[in-house]
Amino acid sequence: MTYPSHFSLEQIVRPNILALQPYRCARDDYQSGILLDANENSLGHCIPDSSGLPLNGLGLNRYPDPSHDQIKGMFATLRGLPDASFVFLGVGSDEVIDLLFRISCIPAKDKVLVTPPTYGMYAVCAQVNDVAVLKVPLDVEGGSFQLRLDEIKRVISQERDIKLVFICSPGNPTGTTIPLKDIQALLEYPDFKGLVVVDEAYIDFAGEECSAVSLIERYANICVTQTLSKSFGLAAIRLGVAMAQPSLIRILSNTKAPYNISSLTAQAALSALSSGGINVMKSNVASIKRMQTSLIDSLKALRPLGLGETRGGNHANFVLVPVLRRGFTSDNEYDNTRAIRIYKKLAEDMGVVVRYRGGELGCEGCLRITVGTEEENRVLLNRLEQALSQE
Repeated sequence: MTYPSHFSLEQIVRPNILALQPYRCARDDYQSGILLDANENSLGHCIPDSSGLPLNGLGLNRYPDPSHDQIKGMFATLRGLPDASFVFLGVGSDEVIDLLFRISCIPAKDKVLVTPPTYGMYAVCAQVNDVAVLKVPLDVEGGSFQLRLDEIKRVISQERDIKLVFICSPGNPTGTTIPLKDIQALLEYPDFKGLVVVDEAYIDFAGEECSAVSLIERYANICVTQTLSKSFGLAAIRLGVAMAQPSLIRILSNTKAPYNISSLTAQAALSALSSGGINVMKSNVASIKRMQTSLIDSLKALRPLGLGETRGGNHANFVLVPVLRRGFTSDNEYDNTRAIRIYKKLAEDMGVVVRYRGGELGCEGCLRITVGTEEENRVLLNRLEQALSQE
């Protein structure tokens, strides 16, 4: 029996999607033998050997596996799920997010709820799909960046057409995890008939005990998205993951493009998800967390120049730090104008690019700084000190 009882997948998926007969591609039927069924180029690819690219054995003239069950199975094992039927692969987590809109939200009718400050693609996807966005800002007091559960529930009870609630944990740009008990409170709330989508792009930096994947086998109304872009260091291959109960995964699979994951991406993913690849990932995460701690300590030394304490939980691979009014050291004296000047000076004059985030709620005056290599962090600190001294 589906749990929770107030949730029905059939009630939140658009009727035309439920009735969809998925496109059946040639590789759904056969993947070996003399393949003369898909109008591929039988003579092979046109990339010259002189390119030096390691392409042998990849069969680039052939369409890739449409399902990539081996990758799904390896990811399921990594995250403690029963099997590949709980996993969907997309072109980055952005494709997953867009598909969730497309399967559930009727344009110009349904709504989604977001909790700013948060990842900007939720609103972009909503606008592309002609879906209204309701905003319940996080509690930003003291840089806590936590859900305001009572207000979220109030809005859900008032607005009956909310199909998706997006929770970013750890948050971007907040770098802060949301407790699992708060996510469960939304999953259990009987007035909410839609899906809770938990975006966990940075979860490996926070620890698996913080992951909502542990809720999937019990709750049919949750979908967790992750990516190989962050902890795995594979942003260029564009591989995102959705994890949910198999009934939702089947609908996503029926709706996606036939060959959305390339052979090159698949080969890189298989290597990354091997035992050796996972060991490297975990070692890199530990190193980044150590360097993050060191970076935070070093940034404190710049406080006399008008740099505040880092905000948020520091549960990701970046820090969020406010620029203050010149001559001030109180965190309440943030200065967006000065922050923009320093952001531009670093990028345009000093060759160090960080991200200005001062326009977002609770992030006034803030720069978001990715943890770099030890040498990159050293250069950052040196040039940030110069910029603060000059601006």
